[in-house]
Amino acid sequence: MSTQRLVYLPLGGAGEIGMNAYVYGYGPEGRERYILVDLGVTFPDMDTSPGVDLIFPDMSWLIERKDRLDAIFITHAHEDHVGAVGHFFGELGAPVYARAFTANIARRKLSEHGHGDKAVTTVEAYPAKVDAGPFKVSFVPVSHSIPESASLLIETEGGRVFHTGDFKIDHEPIVGEPFDEALWEEIGKGGIKAMICDSTNVFSKSAGRSESELGDNLEMLVRGAESLVVATTFASNVARVKTLAEAGERAGRSICLMGRSMRRMVEASIETGVLKSFPTVVSIEDARSVPRENLMLLVTGSQGERRAASAQLARGKFNGISLKDGDLFLFSSKTIPGNERGVISIINQLSVKGVDVVDDSDGLYHVSGHANRPDLAKAQDLINPAMVIPMHGEHRHLREHARMTEDKGRQSIVAVNGMMIDLSGNAPRVAEYVETGRRYLDGSTQIGALDGIVRDRIRMALNGLVVVTVILDEDGEPLGDPWCELKGMPETGRSKAGLVEVLEEDMSQFLGRASEKTLVNDTKIEEELRKIVRRTCQDEIGKKPEVSVIVSRLQ
Repeated sequence: MSTQRLVYLPLGGAGEIGMNAYVYGYGPEGRERYILVDLGVTFPDMDTSPGVDLIFPDMSWLIERKDRLDAIFITHAHEDHVGAVGHFFGELGAPVYARAFTANIARRKLSEHGHGDKAVTTVEAYPAKVDAGPFKVSFVPVSHSIPESASLLIETEGGRVFHTGDFKIDHEPIVGEPFDEALWEEIGKGGIKAMICDSTNVFSKSAGRSESELGDNLEMLVRGAESLVVATTFASNVARVKTLAEAGERAGRSICLMGRSMRRMVEASIETGVLKSFPTVVSIEDARSVPRENLMLLVTGSQGERRAASAQLARGKFNGISLKDGDLFLFSSKTIPGNERGVISIINQLSVKGVDVVDDSDGLYHVSGHANRPDLAKAQDLINPAMVIPMHGEHRHLREHARMTEDKGRQSIVAVNGMMIDLSGNAPRVAEYVETGRRYLDGSTQIGALDGIVRDRIRMALNGLVVVTVILDEDGEPLGDPWCELKGMPETGRSKAGLVEVLEEDMSQFLGRASEKTLVNDTKIEEELRKIVRRTCQDEIGKKPEVSVIVSRLQ
């Protein structure tokens, strides 16, 4: 009989923040049954992925084994955990399970891609269990920065695994369930082989703070403002949106929600009963007639997204409302690493308008949704697992979390995307390495990160593009001189002559002395003209552009 093994395989989210996708397997080696925990996205930037709309984990390995995939479990409704469900559901085909609020968001994702509501099953919280092949999975409520977040208790004959998902220790989270220490302790008493744990805030040495601490500070800030107040936060942080709205209402302001995702999240919270009350809001049309000193806008775009409400207000006007000298703009959020440039750009644009910007540098107007280092240590002690595998963090987070775990006397390992970890024994070990990576949504098409499309786009952005056209007669003789067009390049170079004229002259000289053997070979002509253009451009402007050569022959 084959040896049964219990494995953990991150395909996204381990060694990075975002794009979470975690596979668990149990069964005979090489024939395990699988479940997938979370299926998220990350977002592009102009430096590394220009023109790309979304970035997904490469799910090829699991798609090839979809006949052994029993279920997909979504811990919560943040985009980096649920955002790719609609894109991959057709290829994976497994049923999706989530708690009510997350299921509401997941169904919307699936409907956008033509999949029906029945694909998602709403699951009650622990102790309810879902049977999926050899797995029994329970959703354990936790506090986070979005309603109805859950850890997963994953039970197999080979041992029990506790997947924390994103969590914090918050006993008064405003929206959603408070952190239940007694419940975690009870689950831990049943014996936990491995805890797969959030690592985001492992470097934050103070205990985490509660969402309930922010209301008074926010009210004082809004009450002290003399003109329009605008606040931005993560649209999915419904508790923060509620806290901001209530602070504004207490300060005598009318509240207006701006940004589709913010309205959608509030609607989903009300539909699923997560949000029991919310201040009365005014429509965008009515907000235009409210005196500025009596209005507070809650807007999307806390991470500098170019098309979100914050960026559009910073650039000029959004939905008929513009910002003016003396207005107040609050970032009630933390900037995710990598988004600093976009956020700073918005702040500078607001400054030019005379808008006063308040951020979270003093910790008065934002608390994190992730467990800080002391809270991670407490979570370990409550669950008391034999081993802890860090996840959801950059490599430095995983490494520090593993070190902290070992200092507490528990087994650990740094497992990044593509490392299959065998949890069957008394210590985690690398079972094998799986090829993984990223896929891009480029317009309406998925492309591979290594397909060369984005690489070519980056090269064009860095060095420009030259399009060369040459026409030859049926005998291979040039009909006139070749000509070229420049995109994203200077008109003149070191010689002070026009760059187009210099290029066309060099190409004409080549064609004039080319042998008959060369002139009848389109591939050879393309190669030589490309070399000439790149060499001449290097001499003239110090750059080697991308070159496209079009050879036409008259028959």
